[in-house]
Amino acid sequence: MAKAKTAFVCNECGADYAKWQGQCQACSAWNSLSEIRLTSSKTSARVSASQDPRYQGYAGAVTGIQNLSDVDLGDVPRFSSGANEFDRVLGGGLVPGGVVLIGGHPGAGKSTLLLQTMCWLAQQQTALYVTGEESLQQVAMRAQRLGLPTQNLKMLSETNVEAILNIAQQVKPKVMVIDSIQVMHLDGVESAPGSVSQVRESAAVLTRFAKQTQTAVLLVGHVTKDGSLAGPKVLEHMVDCSVLLEGSEDSRFRTLRGMKNRFGAVNELGVFAMLENGLKEVKNPSSIFLNRSNHPAAGSLVMVVWEGTRPLLVELQALVDDSALGNPRRVTVGFDHNRLAMLLAVLHKHGGLLTSDQDVYLNVVGGVKVLETSADLAAIAAVVSSFRDRALPHDLVVLGEVGLSGEIRPVPSGQERISEAAKHGFTRAVVPKANCPKKQIEGMKVIGVERLSEALDAIFEN
Repeated sequence: MAKAKTAFVCNECGADYAKWQGQCQACSAWNSLSEIRLTSSKTSARVSASQDPRYQGYAGAVTGIQNLSDVDLGDVPRFSSGANEFDRVLGGGLVPGGVVLIGGHPGAGKSTLLLQTMCWLAQQQTALYVTGEESLQQVAMRAQRLGLPTQNLKMLSETNVEAILNIAQQVKPKVMVIDSIQVMHLDGVESAPGSVSQVRESAAVLTRFAKQTQTAVLLVGHVTKDGSLAGPKVLEHMVDCSVLLEGSEDSRFRTLRGMKNRFGAVNELGVFAMLENGLKEVKNPSSIFLNRSNHPAAGSLVMVVWEGTRPLLVELQALVDDSALGNPRRVTVGFDHNRLAMLLAVLHKHGGLLTSDQDVYLNVVGGVKVLETSADLAAIAAVVSSFRDRALPHDLVVLGEVGLSGEIRPVPSGQERISEAAKHGFTRAVVPKANCPKKQIEGMKVIGVERLSEALDAIFEN
């Protein structure tokens, strides 16, 4: 019996090597090479699929040269998934021929969300749900528990990709779910399911099928302990849209964030609530993030962050306390740790407040991660409020980026943020001077500031 040939493939960039080495020469990543077994046959799964006349042309079209001016510019006919929050993250709905990768921790609700979506879509068009991790009885019990309509949804329990595609060519579904990509395997690849080679080849064949038949394919992917998607990095490059479903097990809210989208905006955020009858969309996410106490407390302040294509009102909490250690602590939840250290230095230099002997804790309420710089001024105001033990008014909203020289820089979509705050009953706003609206907003007093000292005077003027 001939010895099986092996290769070493980088999980980050997909480069392959004949021998193992500690660092990938292509992307300089350390300890990213994984051993794969090559097929013993002369033709691999990829070669045989490419030689099959059914798969000629990656996108299912006849290969040939065409002028760019002759390309049909007709709109891509999207169709809704049944949930507005899901459609928002996808960029307006599912695209025929598009491949969507949904990742998340175990128990986050990936299978629940997709089962709800497929049961709703099955009432309008042909839908196929392929499960490789659960039996059909388990999926049926979940659907019964959630009270979903199950009449027209076609189910398949299979892990072989060739068998799945043969059945899909007979059924001809408009949308298909693969749960999950880590358990799928090809006969031509001699490695275990979940390995780098199996995940890569299975995803490539499924993507080719989606492009050729104009079928919307939803792939479920698991994540590692650090929250990144398991499997090779090339998996995220192959798909059209990659979304991540986040949420702790003790929280009833789940956030769906778009990481990559060829058909819409990235970093779009959708919010769901996990109830007894499944995931329900939250139409007004600001309402759950603004569940504030009736008693004003020092260090609590509301800011407006921009998530994708809409503003969200989020509460920011700060706690400043005397440090018992020689090296005071700087702890942040949902906020950049290095950003806080920089803001405290700016506060000392241009605001005259020294916090080098104080422990500073910063928390973004609701599990939201603030990835933009518009929360700088709100973070400084919350720290000063906690340090002075002075509660800020409930109707105050603060936004603005703080520079190293103490200037307040404008933020994008400033007027839309102020209007969103006015809709939720806020009457005062401290914003950068360049973001002041030209037309007065009814019921909102907008104060424009240019320097940090000026902003602190406007916030603590009472």
